[in-house]
Amino acid sequence: MSTLLETRKLTAFYGDFQALFGIDVEVGAGEVVALIGANGAGKSTFLKSVTGLMKASGDSVRFGGEVISGLAPGKIVAKGIAMVPEGRRLFPSLSVEENLKIGAYTKRAGPWNLDSVYRLFPALRERRRQPGTALSGGQQQMVAIGRALMSNPSLLICDEVSLGLAPIIVKEIYDALPAITQDGLSVIVVEQDVATARRVSNRLYCMQEGRVSLTGRSCDVTHEQISKAYFGI
Repeated sequence: MSTLLETRKLTAFYGDFQALFGIDVEVGAGEVVALIGANGAGKSTFLKSVTGLMKASGDSVRFGGEVISGLAPGKIVAKGIAMVPEGRRLFPSLSVEENLKIGAYTKRAGPWNLDSVYRLFPALRERRRQPGTALSGGQQQMVAIGRALMSNPSLLICDEVSLGLAPIIVKEIYDALPAITQDGLSVIVVEQDVATARRVSNRLYCMQEGRVSLTGRSCDVTHEQISKAYFGI
């Protein structure tokens, strides 16, 4: 399996405060990788560094073999990385369909368009003329995922998509993953629910205090290993 995203000795700072310490992560083509860890472990900072929202130095981030450290977020999206942000962040003045269309501004070729998103989430077709923020939390999350897919990324990053949603809705959203990845799309899932993270991913990374504390195949790592890596006890 070829490597799509690679970080090597990635560091990040908020002023004088160091938030990441030499993070090494790989995501293969067509792979689902989970990123777990307690609040403050560095997960969001890692995502910001990969997507250009925070400065990544040198050649610490490579995508498709190309150094993307230092590129602006818009250019990184055009390269093929799309993020579903925590909290969804839909445009309240726009309809569901208008929110989805915004995701296609890069005009990257690929399998995702309005019809394919509506096939993935049929409820959105029925509500396509409604304001995006008038939908239920779960449906808003579907819009956020669909908007990211509309850019036809090679790597989809899902940041806490289950936050604040009922378990049955979370299951419905994650049940869509096989259809999302069937054409070889890679996915990073940042997830607080460790059981869900293990279930939906091929491999996982656990972060603690800005460092990778555990990595392995999701089906192989034990509960005891995860607890130690998660809490440091």
